[in-house]
Amino acid sequence: MDFVAGAIGGVCGVAVGYPLDTVKVRIQTEPKYTGIWHCIRDIYRQERVRGFYRGLSLPVCTVSLVSSVSFGTYRHCLAHICRFRYGSSEAKPAKADVTLSGCASGLVRVFLTSPTEVAKVRLQTQAQAQQRRPSASGPSAAPPVCLVPGPKYRGPLHCLITVAREEGLRGLYKGSSALLLREGHSFATYFLSYAILCEWLTPPGHSQPDVLGVLVAGGCAGVLAWAVATPMDVIKSRLQADGQGQQRYRGLLHCVVTSVREEGLRVLFRGLAVNCCRAFPVNMAVFVTYEAVLRLTKGLFA
Repeated sequence: MDFVAGAIGGVCGVAVGYPLDTVKVRIQTEPKYTGIWHCIRDIYRQERVRGFYRGLSLPVCTVSLVSSVSFGTYRHCLAHICRFRYGSSEAKPAKADVTLSGCASGLVRVFLTSPTEVAKVRLQTQAQAQQRRPSASGPSAAPPVCLVPGPKYRGPLHCLITVAREEGLRGLYKGSSALLLREGHSFATYFLSYAILCEWLTPPGHSQPDVLGVLVAGGCAGVLAWAVATPMDVIKSRLQADGQGQQRYRGLLHCVVTSVREEGLRVLFRGLAVNCCRAFPVNMAVFVTYEAVLRLTKGLFA
């Protein structure tokens, strides 16, 4: 049931947090934005409300699978570790067990999420890429008489097909090295902090926290996870957006060095505030839904 509960919780999380995810990606990939409100105003002025939901359909279709795999992998990995170390899958895990299981959960996600992340980032940033696209082939070219070109990608599926055709399989997994580094330690932090906070917030004489405790623990766990994930998230977004127009980055290390040299060390924390603002309500929704589904199914099948 962990797979089912994780799937339902993931969908609820996407529904809550996608608009701020778009803002986060724009801030990370476009140096012109000075802050969250500047980005929000600019998106709304140029693209209206639909601009905040570009690329949403693919994450909604895939997030249930990804979230299901994340929570299911975490629980099954934790059960196997406890069985191996303590002789029973029901034994109380140590903090190291939770950390290792969370890390495994994050690493497994990468193989499922990388293509959808590429499509999401390309769709979220293609309005900016379209504005940067040169209108003439050289300095001596005649002024263009055509209208502004339409968007390169018509939707998530068209984006995936176009990327695969133009850039091959590597294009669909662009930025996966940064994604691996992001997901491994962030999901270790995510599940460890949630377990610790739930332990602290459980009333005396009870085995689990109440609904308020789950909401607080889930929200705080999401904020802590994104706090450690943001530097690699910036690099991942830049690498994945770097297929529209002329390619700037040769790889992860080149992207890190170039970004820091041009914009300073603070570039690695672009979008941190919006990540944390988004993470709290999103992960409140994820964990309260996840725990509610688990408790409901336990009650039904007890």
